[in-house]
Amino acid sequence: MKKSNKIAIIKKHYDIYLLLIPGVLFIIFFRYVPMYGIITAFQDYNIFRGVFASPFVGLKHFNNLFSSPKFFEVLRNTLFISFGKLLVAFPLSILIALMLNEIRLVLVKRFFQTVLYLPHFLSWVIVSGLAMTALSPSTGIINKAITLLGFEPVYFLMEKGLFPWVLILSETWKDAGYGAIVFIAAISGINQELYEAAKIDGANKFRQIMHVTIPGMVSIILLMFILRIGGILGVNTEQVLLLYNPTVYATGDVLGTYIYRTGVALSNYSYATAIGFFESLVGLTLVLTGNWISRKISGRSIW
Repeated sequence: MKKSNKIAIIKKHYDIYLLLIPGVLFIIFFRYVPMYGIITAFQDYNIFRGVFASPFVGLKHFNNLFSSPKFFEVLRNTLFISFGKLLVAFPLSILIALMLNEIRLVLVKRFFQTVLYLPHFLSWVIVSGLAMTALSPSTGIINKAITLLGFEPVYFLMEKGLFPWVLILSETWKDAGYGAIVFIAAISGINQELYEAAKIDGANKFRQIMHVTIPGMVSIILLMFILRIGGILGVNTEQVLLLYNPTVYATGDVLGTYIYRTGVALSNYSYATAIGFFESLVGLTLVLTGNWISRKISGRSIW
């Protein structure tokens, strides 16, 4: 496209481009400008000297990072919890979207949408409080049911093997319904004539979903999956901080909480920045790889 044509398009749709300015400024000042802080990962950062006066130490903190058994334990926990959330919550969001799409009574559909979307708008402080109340070994509703069945109460928040699943299932409860919104939007964009053609061919509801609805959602499913893969090391730190305790560090400690303890609590800012830099680099690599694989296999990609 010629430069003159681009200018003409911008002039014609100037109001739309003006609406982009706040978002662009937000990204520049809160995403790109702070990136200069990555320098501290290669320094022995001193809060009193500042970024530009602290001594440069090269890859010292990365060497410490990759030689630390604790880091690999935390990385393992992060991957397990993240993949657990991906494998449980992501398909469930698609299933919820498919089910809501089949409800024909408007009031009933709105009721279920409200019930499913509401948990997303609750803060993690409230959700963690509900989880601790429900999982209490003495008064929790879940342990009440377990004791009624003749079993001993289970200390969900104290058991190393169970705690990761508490994180996985509580986030699924909170966000799976809200995550279905984008898939519902994708379904609404499917040409209704395809359903009519499927009915004429004798397809029942299940076959319509399998051969019309899901293929029509493939692009958005791939997009969301690639974005989720890119954030695989970004376990919700707030959720973990509110629910975990020292007895479950072995399975519940994740990169975010490790950064918090080493960077903020111990004032080891350079080491924490090195961990954050590693996390971002892995996320970028996964997004690029996922996008490339998607383009090669299906011909669809983000870019």
